[in-house]
Amino acid sequence: MKKSLITSIILGILMVSSGALTMALTPNVKIADQQEMVDLEVLIPAHFGDWQIDKTIIPLQVDAETQAQLDKIYNQTISRTYTNTLGERIMLSVAYGGDQSDNLAVHKPEVCYYAQGFEIMNIFADELLTNYGKLPIKRLLAVKGNRNEPITYWVTVGNKAVLPGLDQKLQQLRYGLTGRVADGMLVRVSSIDNDKDKAKAYQLQSIFIQDLLTAVDVMKRIRLIGASEV
Repeated sequence: MKKSLITSIILGILMVSSGALTMALTPNVKIADQQEMVDLEVLIPAHFGDWQIDKTIIPLQVDAETQAQLDKIYNQTISRTYTNTLGERIMLSVAYGGDQSDNLAVHKPEVCYYAQGFEIMNIFADELLTNYGKLPIKRLLAVKGNRNEPITYWVTVGNKAVLPGLDQKLQQLRYGLTGRVADGMLVRVSSIDNDKDKAKAYQLQSIFIQDLLTAVDVMKRIRLIGASEV
């Protein structure tokens, strides 16, 4: 009887301790609330380098269900199509979320495009060497009928650009262990290209990204790609 009572007391103490530890380790301070508010319309210039917004092109719209999910994840989104003097076009989509904890993780293009009926092909991780450091990126090809859309995208969690998946989770955990909830951003660059050799499309996208990063000031650049490592 006494042994049973002691066991019950020990279990009770462990349960209380576990609950207290969980509360202590639960992030409750949002970084987004401690810094200047993000305004994507201001963050992304309408004209830079040889690029300007092509207002004749309407970016691909998602269905209502997917849009509702995105609205839960992100505080702001922006989609634009840019063109240069050669008539080449690049589509840019940026989404910012003030809470990048596990329940509000960034919505990967692989999932978003698949939900729109695209076949997702040739997914691979890469590294873009920018003038401001190495940027971890993912590249993939989304295909639907005659539409072939090579895509380059990256994710930021707090002040660091990371590959989606394990690196992203680890970065979230680092913030969580300090009691903070990181904000985050997903930047997607894509183009319509029916050429079987997608290297040219990715090269043009890389040029576009470099031009964009060069055009913005340091603080905006850190927002877009984090504090990149050389």
